[in-house]
Amino acid sequence: MKKIISGNEAIALGFRDFGGVFASGYPGTPSTETLEEVARLGDVYCEWAPNEKVALESAIGGSIAGGRSLSTMKHVGVNVAADALLTLTYTGVNAGLILMVSDDPGMHSSQNEQDSRNYAKFAKVPMLDPADSQEAYEMVRAGFEISEQFDTPLMLRTTTRISHAKGLVIPQEKIAPQIGEWVKDVPKYVMLPNFGKIKHVEVEERLLKLQEYAETTPLNRIEMRDSDLGIITSGVSYQHVREAYPNASVLKLGMSHPLPENKIRDFAGSVKRLVVVEEMDAIFEEQIRAMGIKVDIGKNKLPLCGEINADILRVALDGTKAETASPVEGLPQRPPVFCPSCAHRGLFTILSKLKTFVSGDIGCYTLGALPPMNAMHSVIDMGASISAAHGMAKVNAIAGRDEKPVAVIGDSTFFHSGMTGLMSMAYNGGNALVIIMDNRTTGMTGGQENPGTGETLQGVPARQVEMVPLVKALGIDNVAELNTYDLKETEAAIKKGLEAPGPYVLIDKNPCILRYKIRKPAMSVEEEKCTGCRACLKVACMALGLTASGEKQKVRVDPNVCNGCGVCKQMCKFDAMHEIEGDNNANL
Repeated sequence: MKKIISGNEAIALGFRDFGGVFASGYPGTPSTETLEEVARLGDVYCEWAPNEKVALESAIGGSIAGGRSLSTMKHVGVNVAADALLTLTYTGVNAGLILMVSDDPGMHSSQNEQDSRNYAKFAKVPMLDPADSQEAYEMVRAGFEISEQFDTPLMLRTTTRISHAKGLVIPQEKIAPQIGEWVKDVPKYVMLPNFGKIKHVEVEERLLKLQEYAETTPLNRIEMRDSDLGIITSGVSYQHVREAYPNASVLKLGMSHPLPENKIRDFAGSVKRLVVVEEMDAIFEEQIRAMGIKVDIGKNKLPLCGEINADILRVALDGTKAETASPVEGLPQRPPVFCPSCAHRGLFTILSKLKTFVSGDIGCYTLGALPPMNAMHSVIDMGASISAAHGMAKVNAIAGRDEKPVAVIGDSTFFHSGMTGLMSMAYNGGNALVIIMDNRTTGMTGGQENPGTGETLQGVPARQVEMVPLVKALGIDNVAELNTYDLKETEAAIKKGLEAPGPYVLIDKNPCILRYKIRKPAMSVEEEKCTGCRACLKVACMALGLTASGEKQKVRVDPNVCNGCGVCKQMCKFDAMHEIEGDNNANL
């Protein structure tokens, strides 16, 4: 039966239909929905891992044990998993193993714009690059077959548009999972130097065989039309090429590494003008130019940053240097803010007031860096808030500065990679205040399960990791809980942590209001008491606004948006805010 599904859903369906046995990943936009869909389909085992390295290592174990395995993550997750990947390329696989990585051109939801094709080249593993949902589905089968034929892990790369855009998929006949033999093979799977030297030679030989395969596989195809213009492209860029230049001849690279040199030469020789179209890095262009092939238009006209679209292509191919697409002028701007009643709001209201340096992390709480709070001053990568704060404190001590830095991190990020930083702080005699926002979910990516939620991806009850005993086990003696909805309590707790010598950890255990559907009576404003001082607006809640009232604008609360956390009420010095009595929306 035909389906209209996203690229992520297509990969999940392909994993189920083509013999998948084990899947593990870490949520990260734009890859997240893939494992969620595997779980929804329900026929194949899947799980969230604490981080991407564990996810890939678990998939490696699944492959060694004989089951076709999948590991999913976003592009920056490959940085975390790279340690395993760069050795996996030496060991090879038993059953097929696919590493699905989702790139984010344009940084819609990411801290950088790295191009994962570099990793395929670096690790010397094959990479497939689908251009729509149907190809995403079919390339799961091709990926498993290539992985097993060449004894190699394989990277399946999507981008935001492929992951999230929906297209028609015609499912194929299912392949029943067949778990292979689980064998002990020390020279293959134990990368001691003597074994590694042998395997490196095999990796280079395998790459040559993969290059031969790339010449004949239908994954790479030439579409000859008008020979005046030939375009080499892959992935979603193929769609933009077909829209902008429907009559152009195209070499579509479904296998984006290794490249088919002979096919590229033949194609280049058959067209008058050669153009290379690729988002982000000049991966294809650099290799094609290294082959001695003339490229008329590539990154000399196309942007290195952001996404490409049909309009950008038309500008570039007309000979003008194209720029990254800009937002449409005149549209209203809506900066991202905390959800109404989010527990992070109270914390950053106080941190903004105290004006201390805050070392931030990856999560919803990163929004604390934005106006009007401006209460986060560095964000590097997942888990770095604690490690960076430790380094800051050490240099402050050397410089004779008294200021104690604050690190803010969420529970999922703490489980991901914050624990080692905190252990290092305890071990090395650090002096920072660490605030863990334990909202019992992976909030920023949509509320996924993690080791603190008490449930697995597939809905099975699980042991719930308790934060306080865990923090103490890492060597921290000073641990306290706080309620960030109470501003006075929060301010007192933070001041105490800043004044105490040595590492100090505060844990807020208020659950995510979206994930757990918490609803409280909405607030209202007594107009006659409101002076229009706007102190309450400092909490940056979308439920608050201004209304014209006489000569002075006063604050109003939208009861359809307000979730009744009461943080704004605590900011009001004139007792102008109160709960709406008999709010029928409460506790929904």
